[in-house]
Amino acid sequence: MGTPVVIEELANLGMEARGLLAVALHPDRGIGLATVAGSRSVATDDPFAVIGPIEEALAPRWVWWGRSTAEVLAGGPVPIARCWDVVAVDRLLVGGSRVTIGQVWAHLNDLDPSSIPSMGQLDLLSSADEGADKDDPVRPDGYLRPEWVDGGWRDSTARLARWAELALRAATIQHALLDQRPDPERARSTAHCESVAELLCAELAHHGLPVDEDEAASIIAGVAGPRPTDRADEEREQRRRDGDVLRHLGPGHHVNLRNPEEVKSMLRRNGLDLPDTRAWRLEKLRDTSPLIDALLTWRKAERIATTYGYGWLDEHVSGGRLRGEWSSSDGAAGRMTASAGLHNLPAPMRSAVAAEPGHRFVRADLGQIEPRVLAAVSGDPALIAATAEDDLYQPVAERLGVDRDVAKVAVLGAMYGATTGVSAGALRGLQRNYPVAMAFLEEAARQGQLGHDLFTIGGRRIRIGGGSAPDGDIDRALAAAASRGRYARNALIQGAAAEFFKAWAVIVRRRVSPHRAQVVLCLHDELLVHTPVEQAATVADLVADAVAEAAFYWSPEPAVRFLAETSIIARWSEAKD
Repeated sequence: MGTPVVIEELANLGMEARGLLAVALHPDRGIGLATVAGSRSVATDDPFAVIGPIEEALAPRWVWWGRSTAEVLAGGPVPIARCWDVVAVDRLLVGGSRVTIGQVWAHLNDLDPSSIPSMGQLDLLSSADEGADKDDPVRPDGYLRPEWVDGGWRDSTARLARWAELALRAATIQHALLDQRPDPERARSTAHCESVAELLCAELAHHGLPVDEDEAASIIAGVAGPRPTDRADEEREQRRRDGDVLRHLGPGHHVNLRNPEEVKSMLRRNGLDLPDTRAWRLEKLRDTSPLIDALLTWRKAERIATTYGYGWLDEHVSGGRLRGEWSSSDGAAGRMTASAGLHNLPAPMRSAVAAEPGHRFVRADLGQIEPRVLAAVSGDPALIAATAEDDLYQPVAERLGVDRDVAKVAVLGAMYGATTGVSAGALRGLQRNYPVAMAFLEEAARQGQLGHDLFTIGGRRIRIGGGSAPDGDIDRALAAAASRGRYARNALIQGAAAEFFKAWAVIVRRRVSPHRAQVVLCLHDELLVHTPVEQAATVADLVADAVAEAAFYWSPEPAVRFLAETSIIARWSEAKD
């Protein structure tokens, strides 16, 4: 049956333009579609031949269960604009990160998550399930059949349609739960962004980050030497790197530089008695000792030689692209994360991240996003006024009567729960001059200390948890409560900042797509967009404009100014930090 007939049938089923349309698909078998009025299946070995015309004619909000569908669509020729990812929205509603479809169904139907059936499980309900309709994905006890969750939904086109129906039912329950949030409209908007961000993650994993493999190999060789042919080669290069540090100790001294306690002892013998060997502490002493300078240089080289060495290159880079797994939510604050070093690439490796011939990167970095988010979610008039400046910390410093750097540390310390050190006096100034923002943070901390869950401005649940003192240990209980308080105030701001970032990222994704450009990296508050060189200037403008669009949709305070620094570059290393 042709696609025009399918579109007509969808209209007859009550599928209005831009409405909800659930989908379940098998790339070689067919596609199942469901609306609130009914469902149908289409047998086809090219689901995009069905999806493409529907997307163009109806622009629905596609509903699907989770990442497996997003991964199929990410590798196809049809750009999907709007979606509802049931698993992604569950993370918003419930909190946490990794979750199964069976767990989502249990959450939505008030079923005990500890009793979710699994494949091969024998229980008292197994006999009651005998003779039941195995083509019904829901068991008599209300749980999803594990064989369906495990992939049985793909076994026939009829099952595809049934699985789509169930996804739509789950999404309908989620809509009702979001309506119970303090700001339902904003919560639904967040759910939309979370869903498209999960699709963007599938696209990021599929397309990868452009990498100059020759340059990457050259950087590794400069640190680790030529590619080793055997273990002896590796050990020889390791001794060479170690020697650059150990030569400062004189003959006969052998220290395992990979053992922090041995390094502490080494430094103590050389007149440096330090509580630990953290990089930030050693950096302050770099100019005072050639030994510390050599140690810090060794650490950077060692990281590239081991974590980002030839093994990393062989495993994760192919066809000129670095690929890793992406998640739209890390659980705690909902930030996007990635594997394969995509979020931790050492600075010396950035020159290997290079646009393909005929292309450029548009790089954009949100400026001072967390204090601007604090201004928006707290509604503090004085802090909102400070966001009018490109450098928010300067007016804060002037208001507090301190240096700009002290003001910055104080603002960040307030959000992270730091109350001591050089910024302690400035913190008291913040409480006097920005009482609304500080009261917002203090209340978050208080709720965290009590073990109460919190909700971001976009409706994401932040799970706190509590617990009594072990064996009545009051000191440990107080320390745990203080830790929860610090976590709560930070997670509330980090979570809101993550929501803003994802709103920006999905708007950029939509705006640049007609220009044959792709988002290829989402790094904390930074985007890299890969674009044809002739479209670079236009794409850069779209990326910058998307910040104001994201603020319009996300920010509860229209007067808060958000900004991003954008540049057009050929290699990531050309970007200013």
